[in-house]
Amino acid sequence: MNKTIRRASVFSLLLVIALLVRATWVQFYDGQALADDTSNRRNAIATYSQPLGNIIVAGNAITGSARTKGGDLAYKRTYKDGKLYAAVTGYASQAYAPTQLEGIYTDLLNGTDPGLKTIMDTLTGERADPGDVVTTIDPAVQKAAYDALGDKKGGAVAIDPKTGRILAAVSTPSYDPSQLTDANTAGGAWKRLNADPDKPMNNRALRQPLPPGSTFKLVVASAALESGLYKNVDQHTDSPDPYRLPGTVRDLANENPSAPCRNAPIRVALQYSCNNVFAKMAVDLGQDKVRAMAEKYGFNDDRQDVPVRAYPSVYPKDMDKSSTALTGIGQYDVTATPLQMAMVSAAIANGGELPSPHMVSRTVDSGGDVVHDYDADTGSKRIISARTAAQLQSAMETVVKDGTGTNALIDGATVGGKTGTAQHGENNSKTPYAWFTSFGKSDSNGKEVAVAVMVEQSDAARSEVSGNGLAAPVARAVMAAALKK
Repeated sequence: MNKTIRRASVFSLLLVIALLVRATWVQFYDGQALADDTSNRRNAIATYSQPLGNIIVAGNAITGSARTKGGDLAYKRTYKDGKLYAAVTGYASQAYAPTQLEGIYTDLLNGTDPGLKTIMDTLTGERADPGDVVTTIDPAVQKAAYDALGDKKGGAVAIDPKTGRILAAVSTPSYDPSQLTDANTAGGAWKRLNADPDKPMNNRALRQPLPPGSTFKLVVASAALESGLYKNVDQHTDSPDPYRLPGTVRDLANENPSAPCRNAPIRVALQYSCNNVFAKMAVDLGQDKVRAMAEKYGFNDDRQDVPVRAYPSVYPKDMDKSSTALTGIGQYDVTATPLQMAMVSAAIANGGELPSPHMVSRTVDSGGDVVHDYDADTGSKRIISARTAAQLQSAMETVVKDGTGTNALIDGATVGGKTGTAQHGENNSKTPYAWFTSFGKSDSNGKEVAVAVMVEQSDAARSEVSGNGLAAPVARAVMAAALKK
């Protein structure tokens, strides 16, 4: 063999080796990345080649799958009562990334979750049969919240205070996820929904924190009792009326000028929602103590998963005393979701302990065997002492019996609550947010529930916007449904 042929042979061999190395690299190293790429059409084809697993409420599927008419995607997602459950399910779309439970449990619902694979599936590389997501949602409680909110813009959350099971999560106005499932029509629906000024795709129950107003006074009262600033809810406070915000010439007004708010005890201050009491209380405690208590309840937690990631509710830092005073009445930069304020009432109702809120009970495989049991592994944490919880329960009951929350009364049940009307806009120029957070305990069957309702906007005149007027009736309907035999 002459020198030229030998060099050409060596060069050709090196080219072959390089091709083999590259092919091996792509197959074993880049292959998974290419397979996982959202732009890879094969993923969508595989996902929708068979019916998806379902999301279950009270033993019934609220999702389904339907055959498509042509194209390479054999099935599309369908929804039963889509608007009612949109804040829970989210959507699974041929065109857009899935959201809410559909997004969190994508692998389980399409059969690619490793926990679903049998030994034979592992050996053959076949996709497993899809699993199901079993929720904690109570359909009667969910519907009661949805119907009671009606055409109002707002959100509601109901929690079992003993277990942490989320019984309802509702956001209005809602949307039908079925509009987004088909790739051929999803684009137009997406544009319409996002252009809607009422933002129906916003999850106001879990993911839209707003100023909680006077409902936050429960957190301040918790800090005052736990720190020993006041021994009980009936000890008179040191609270001038009016209360001048420190370092300013501004007097903080009370909604009811004739209310007995001067030096009022915590019970009376909650009953009449006395701003002067809680503003001064926040200053006396100091922002660090108030923040510490807020964080025990769940504020400033950017990993609050239920398992949907909730937006963090916020108690701010680095404030002067006048700003700290405003946080005492749930204003300034304090924000909360209905989920967060339901957690506050749940902890108080449960003797000071808060079980982990969750809206998935378990996931199961195609045969119904449990993949993961969320009810079994949710722990609880102590937020306040049992004594403080009992004191606040009693004071919240006074609010409903004789105070600003009378619209939440339910025959045959013990109900406690706290109203809130949060100002917003420059110089408070916009319609206030109406809040109500509460607990209810049946006098006959032992059932309990904690509920928070936020009404962001309604058709009511500005003068009629209040926690008792707008939010308490919604909470009452939700509690009544949860406590029913």
